[in-house]
Amino acid sequence: MVKYADDFKVMVVQEYLRGTIGYKSLAEKHGIKSKKQVIDWVNVYKKFGVEGLFRKKRHEVYSVQFKLDALSFMKRTGASQAKTALHFGLTNPSMIGDWNKRFLEGGAEALDNPKGRPVMSDKAKNIKRDQKPTQQDEMTREQKLERENELLRLEVEYLKKLRAFQMDSDGYLEKHKQRYHSNSKKNSN
Repeated sequence: MVKYADDFKVMVVQEYLRGTIGYKSLAEKHGIKSKKQVIDWVNVYKKFGVEGLFRKKRHEVYSVQFKLDALSFMKRTGASQAKTALHFGLTNPSMIGDWNKRFLEGGAEALDNPKGRPVMSDKAKNIKRDQKPTQQDEMTREQKLERENELLRLEVEYLKKLRAFQMDSDGYLEKHKQRYHSNSKKNSN
């Protein structure tokens, strides 16, 4: 995946907003792989301003419930990944697609697994690799069952929300509109 400099993104968006050139032409002119990338930048700029285009230095961690809410919203409304991301205050629409793929492959439990390799502490780096984990390091059977139980509760809650939406989509959206709006502001900071 190509990373673009923040100043470059701003320049491309401002060039588009001047109205002299379209998405596709801009992408070709500046060697951007897809016009969709330009569209996403423009949408993020319109919603969040220049700060929205700047890459975050640290990765935000979103709760399983937040991810389920976003996926539920996308399914209920038929919104695209980009529109769903903007609705929830996210600047990276591809995250929604990744969450959807993981949910379809492994259910709600798959959404709880962080992407990538966890950061190693200095202490962990010094432990020899051939040492077996102690009993304290391993989750007990009871802890594993509690974790599984919580993930199943989240999945059931998601399915209940989906069913409620399917029965009365307009009423459900109106009832939950304020909650989604406030969630997106909390999690986008």
